[in-house]
Amino acid sequence: MIRIFLILLCLSFSLLGCYAQITDPYSWDFGKRQEGEVLKHDFVLKNESKATLTIKDINTSCGCTISTVEKKVLLPGKSTLIEVQFNTKGYSGLVQQYIYVHTDSLDNPVLRFIIKAEIIKSK
Repeated sequence: MIRIFLILLCLSFSLLGCYAQITDPYSWDFGKRQEGEVLKHDFVLKNESKATLTIKDINTSCGCTISTVEKKVLLPGKSTLIEVQFNTKGYSGLVQQYIYVHTDSLDNPVLRFIIKAEIIKSK
């Protein structure tokens, strides 16, 4: 009986368009974009530890993706922007690029951010 109730509840939320969408702060999907565009997104990196966090380096999985960081030293509770630009020239179809943020954290020394897009070739 409970199973039927849960199924009906989920179905009613789906029909109304009232469903929770879970977002990942380490991933960004640009959706469908034209080849040749330069796509930009800013990720927020927050130091949730009790110690100062130092960003040692940032690198990307491809030369078509550039990233910069606003602040390299984050006190506990403070945030910075990781600015990412992806040049879509020469790409088509589903594309996924990675941004690696190297820190002095012993628990999580490398943070991986992901950008995605479906690139449509210009006619």
